[in-house]
Amino acid sequence: MSNKKEELLKEIERLISYDSKEQQTINPDYLEYLQIDDLLSIKKSLLKRVGKLSSDDIEWLQQFKKDS
Repeated sequence: MSNKKEELLKEIERLISYDSKEQQTINPDYLEYLQIDDLLSIKKSLLKRVGKLSSDDIEWLQQFKKDS
């Protein structure tokens, strides 16, 4: 299991726990079946639903920003 996948899984868990009092977790065994693109797509979808980015999310997304 790659570190990148684990990081994305933690980000997704934080997004699904965004306004919850309880921490939501996802079974890490799913990482065996999901590709990085799948996880990025899930995260992107969740970010649209949340509608508001946390400072950690903004920082994380900045790494993908293309310099002009």
